[in-house]
Amino acid sequence: MPERPARAALRAALADWPRHVAAVVLVAGAFAAAELLATPSARYGAYLVAFAVWMAWFVLTAVEWLRRADF
Repeated sequence: MPERPARAALRAALADWPRHVAAVVLVAGAFAAAELLATPSARYGAYLVAFAVWMAWFVLTAVEWLRRADF
């Protein structure tokens, strides 16, 4: 029996609130800047930033989960 099951490790990895807040602030800031500029290229840039932030958040959370899990 693993010492730390995968579900407990996932809950612990998802409990990192500073990472979640930073991701939301970055995405909200990108969309706020895009709305202030109000150009199609600014919105496209905001979508790119949102995608990059989401991917970084996902990878960091997955790495943290794998680090904490005992498979």
